[in-house]
Amino acid sequence: MNREIITSSRTGDSCIHVKHKSGLDIYIREMSGFSSVYALFGTKYGSVNTTFKVAADKEYTEVPNGIAHFLEHKLFENEDCGVFELFAATGAQCNAYTSFDKTCYLFSCTNNYTENLRILLDFVQKPYFTKENVDKEQGIIGQEICMTNDNPEWRVFFNMLRGMYHNHPVQIDIAGTQESIAQIDADLLYKCYDTFYNLNNMTLSIAGNINADEVLAICDEMLRSCEDKGLETIFPDEPETVVQAEITEKNAVGASIFHLGFKCRPDKRNFLKKEMTASLATSYLTDASSEMYSRLLSEEIINATFGGEVFAGDGFFSVILSGESEYPHKVREAVLAEIRRISAEGIDEKVFSRIKKATYGDLVRQLCNVTAMASAMLNTHMAGFRPFDVVDIVSELTAEDILGFIRNELLPDKTVLSVIEKI
Repeated sequence: MNREIITSSRTGDSCIHVKHKSGLDIYIREMSGFSSVYALFGTKYGSVNTTFKVAADKEYTEVPNGIAHFLEHKLFENEDCGVFELFAATGAQCNAYTSFDKTCYLFSCTNNYTENLRILLDFVQKPYFTKENVDKEQGIIGQEICMTNDNPEWRVFFNMLRGMYHNHPVQIDIAGTQESIAQIDADLLYKCYDTFYNLNNMTLSIAGNINADEVLAICDEMLRSCEDKGLETIFPDEPETVVQAEITEKNAVGASIFHLGFKCRPDKRNFLKKEMTASLATSYLTDASSEMYSRLLSEEIINATFGGEVFAGDGFFSVILSGESEYPHKVREAVLAEIRRISAEGIDEKVFSRIKKATYGDLVRQLCNVTAMASAMLNTHMAGFRPFDVVDIVSELTAEDILGFIRNELLPDKTVLSVIEKI
């Protein structure tokens, strides 16, 4: 095993990275004095990865939408008993999630972390799919799709994505559709499992009251060696233009809600820097002390729900402003006017300094949070970076970086306004 200690030159915090002989990347953060443990076992496989091949394949395989999420559900069911019962017997909490570009299985506990780690590594490496349990799951996930389709927050978000992306599969619901999941069978699940759940495509991240040598001994015991199959995933070409500038629906909501999205250009090579630049630019634009925010609030065009976030991943990148408003078009007008003003007048250095310090402080505080640290180690690795890179990147960002992003990426012809109006 190649074992290295990664240390932040700015904070002195460190973690251990091991490239295990099985092919798995392992990140360990020993946090003495903490009572809890948080672990994630993840694969770089999400809902957008529907077209792929390995080195031995002549052609790409295309699979139905929703299969990554379907597979996550099925791994919790093995031949003997349910995985939840195994974790419950140790006093641990377990869960899993499928996002657009990854799937993770996790547990948190205060005791018996070695036993829980064995359970985690065991069940994720033991798929069990039959026609009967796949048919049963189709009904369960079908109900889940119906529930999310009725969720206004879900609809306003995906309507925005459908207005933004022509071809990229990020516009498709993570769970797929009733029609797409009906095409899933046990053979397809095994094919996707064998392709994406290869340990060379996976990461184990664990933080808290643990001992690195114990963790690695369990990994030696539980992990099976995997040959790197040379996995390739591709996405259809995506134009820089948006599909539709505005999408409106009516629903039984207490207050009308909106998502104002800016379609930005993805940058895989400099992903982390662009993500953090976008994050600070978004915070600057939605700052509660700004004249725009105060005016919109006093005129009751927005309320305290107004805010922004960066939504980015493999082949997609956007900034989203959202909240409750009966006047979403006025919000859009005000935001675009503020972008024009900032582009012409520049960044207020005092405001920028405050936002940057707050962001840096949040990142440093996360280094003392078991859950946040385990998640950060996994997420940065899957994005192609090292755990403490984000601290260095934020510390080096300048007002000119933020201004450049606002001028070059937050463009009026790249906006999509998605609204769910109150009936």
